Amino acid sequence: MMADVTNGNSHCDIQRKYQVVVAATREMGIGKDGALPWKLPSDLKFFKDLTMATSDPSKKNAVIMGRKTWESIPTKFRPLPGRLNVILTRSGSSDYAKAENVVTCGSLDSSLELLASAPYSSTIEKAFLIGGGQVLRESLNASACEAIHLTDIESTIECDTFIPPIDPLIFHPWYSSSPVVENNIRHSFATFVRVRKSAEEANDPNVNDTKKEKFEIQIFSFLPKMIFEKHDEYQYLNLVQDILRTGARKNDRTGTGTISKFGCQMRFNLRKNFPLLTTKRVFWRGVLEELLWFISGSTNAKVLQEKNIRIWDGNASREYLDSIGLSQREEGDLGPVYGFQWRHFGAEYSDMHADYTGKGFDQLADVINKIKNNPDDRRIILSAWNPTDLKKMALPPCHMFAQFYVENGELSCQMYQRSADMGLGVPFNIASYSLLTCMIAQVCDLSPGEFVHVIGDAHVYSTHVQALEEQLQKQPKPFPILKINPLKKDIDSFVASDFKLACYDPHQKIEMKMAV
Repeated sequence: MMADVTNGNSHCDIQRKYQVVVAATREMGIGKDGALPWKLPSDLKFFKDLTMATSDPSKKNAVIMGRKTWESIPTKFRPLPGRLNVILTRSGSSDYAKAENVVTCGSLDSSLELLASAPYSSTIEKAFLIGGGQVLRESLNASACEAIHLTDIESTIECDTFIPPIDPLIFHPWYSSSPVVENNIRHSFATFVRVRKSAEEANDPNVNDTKKEKFEIQIFSFLPKMIFEKHDEYQYLNLVQDILRTGARKNDRTGTGTISKFGCQMRFNLRKNFPLLTTKRVFWRGVLEELLWFISGSTNAKVLQEKNIRIWDGNASREYLDSIGLSQREEGDLGPVYGFQWRHFGAEYSDMHADYTGKGFDQLADVINKIKNNPDDRRIILSAWNPTDLKKMALPPCHMFAQFYVENGELSCQMYQRSADMGLGVPFNIASYSLLTCMIAQVCDLSPGEFVHVIGDAHVYSTHVQALEEQLQKQPKPFPILKINPLKKDIDSFVASDFKLACYDPHQKIEMKMAV
């Protein structure tokens, strides 16, 4: 039956939270002449799947809408089936809403109070606010809104109804799909979650930067399950879990022992945030400085040591170099590893002090040249695997081969990694090649697209099992936002201060010892 609580006099002390579902252009246009100015079956399917799905099969969701939105729905489709339809109207008339699963309320506040009271408090799982313009203008960034599910219309479409932009100080991207084109309209699906109660603290000059980086909201399981599990970090977590459960036990070079699987892939969307894992703290400064070190062509581990970055110490020590037959090599000299191959492929390596300017083939410069001048080239390749030099290296390259791809003004990268230490190495590798992709994109006046990570031998060292089991108990948080100095357009001009990682608030560090 239809209930009428138009006056909203429920005297309820608590209110439901709600999640907004909306399709909007980049200018935040949502309609024209009282209707949607696009026809996107995929958007309608996303809306239906999102608003109908529940974790508890005995419950259903509520969809809250203004009167004009209700009236814009074709008669044969209303009320929206399988959901409680809540219509916001100040009119006493209810002629338009004489149907089951329909209630009317005089305001958004009264509807949220109603949904927080019996019987709805125990029968309604989630409340979705679906329009229209006036309601969304008042409620999009309001304190009761815990998430925004946006169909991001990238194509230019004329609108006459607009809503405010999503406040980036309050909401952070949780998930974003790859763009699709339907009826000549390019669009994607994204979810933004509330991380702060208000923007006041983020704007307060008296609050230090460290505190501003912390999220006031730490748990995001309020999201629908279908959205919560789409966080890109779950690709990593699920792969680790799969290896631990079904992987093959193998011996390895270090004598530690591994659990391993062969042939794996992960895809990370770089369009709205940056994939630095959150279920443990990843050493961002180490990722950044190591990549700049690669780009410089350096093979001297002491350059990193001087910056208190010791990720290469195990493979640069006197003891280790002697153990692999490189006793003539100076301590800290890693041989013709990544940076040398990127910038001087084919040159004769002598030692880490030599000047290799103009020697060998500069693959990185070639990659950038091809992206700028022949973006459809299928040979935009960066390879660290040089069989002639392998025995001269302290460690043959694990992440050995990358291909770049340009589409619709976006740059994507696919990297092949022959051997992947899932506990220590892979979180670093994901961030490193994502960062490289973002840097090259900026140099080439493109936007970042995707990083695709392909792994041959994906393994967990036996000494990391307990730590990874601990990590698997953590729930992801929103990825941080990467900001790069927009004035830098030369790949060799970047310095560490050109990069800012905003709002990285991960779980605590989890110790894992490197297998050497």
